Amino acid sequence: MYYVGLDIHQRSTNVEILDCNGKLVKRGEWKLPWPQLADQLKKDAPTPFAVCFEASCGYGYLFEEFSKVAQMVKAAHPGSLRLIYKSKRKNNRVDAGKLARLLYLDAVPSVYVPGKETRLWRQTIEFRQSLLIRLVALKNQIRASLRERGIASPKGLWTVKGVTWFKTQGESDDAWALRRDLLVEELCELKKKIKRVELQLKKMSNPRPGTALLMTIPGIGPRTAEALVAYIDNANRFSSVRKAGSYFGWDPCQDASADKNRLGHITRNGPPTVRKLLVEAAWQSVRRSPTIKAFYDRVTHNDPDRKKIAIVATAHYLTRVAVSMLKSGEVWREDPRLKPDNEAGTSGDALGGAAPQPPPPKAQPPGGGGVEGRAHQEG
Repeated sequence: MYYVGLDIHQRSTNVEILDCNGKLVKRGEWKLPWPQLADQLKKDAPTPFAVCFEASCGYGYLFEEFSKVAQMVKAAHPGSLRLIYKSKRKNNRVDAGKLARLLYLDAVPSVYVPGKETRLWRQTIEFRQSLLIRLVALKNQIRASLRERGIASPKGLWTVKGVTWFKTQGESDDAWALRRDLLVEELCELKKKIKRVELQLKKMSNPRPGTALLMTIPGIGPRTAEALVAYIDNANRFSSVRKAGSYFGWDPCQDASADKNRLGHITRNGPPTVRKLLVEAAWQSVRRSPTIKAFYDRVTHNDPDRKKIAIVATAHYLTRVAVSMLKSGEVWREDPRLKPDNEAGTSGDALGGAAPQPPPPKAQPPGGGGVEGRAHQEG
């Protein structure tokens, strides 16, 4: 087996090839566009060979192209390539050589590469999120324009009635009226774009049964469910639900030495869009589900200063539950000991520290009812 390291850029690619003993076979630079890289690799690299490159924009396309000609392809995680980022000497040729050596040593911090349809789904989810960010910024501009003129905005400013009211403000000031009209036009245009994107997301998520399955969790809506399914992709690739939590960046940073163990904020690895949606869904879940409410209260310890910590822990809990449900294929079930009609009393008990304990593992049925039980045990 030969080992090929590629440092790929838009207009040039540095390559280094090692043999089965780790000795240099070939080194060079290609001035080629991406569609020609696979063909050039097939010509220059002795067979059989494996390829390693850094995962960046377009890594899915490159992975598929290289898979046609190579026996093994690995996309390296950019944030974990410490041999490159910690080096005192860094250039394209050196980076290609280190990627080849990492591949030879079987030490590549590889990333999961989903299929083409899943990648397109993820890109559409992220595109909707970028439109929402622009919409929020635009709404802030509208509020600021009203404050500049000392005008108090009414409730429901973003409804049809509220936007109509905003159009009537500042008619005597031509400059401000121009700004107002352009803001309103952009607001309406962004809302139409978001609706179009959401229609496309609905078409993409309908064939996926996991989306409807996760929506049985109280507080989980279609946008959160589809984001979870798209980024989890294959739930069986996680050997445990704890690894799924780590994949989404919910586990805390750790600095342990000797008898000291310091835990900090969450790592924030993985897709930030999913974490944002899950935190928003967690607030709804706490209000709607006595099981999730009991978990949240157990983490707060009746301390108002721990609300943010508790809601992040609840979002982590929902991630683990979602992975367990996708593995088992069973819908959400509330803890039978926490009935909705006794929700008020249950919440009070949980605030007092009497958090519900899961049944023994042997007594749990496979999947379904055991989903939240296992998550409680691990939480």
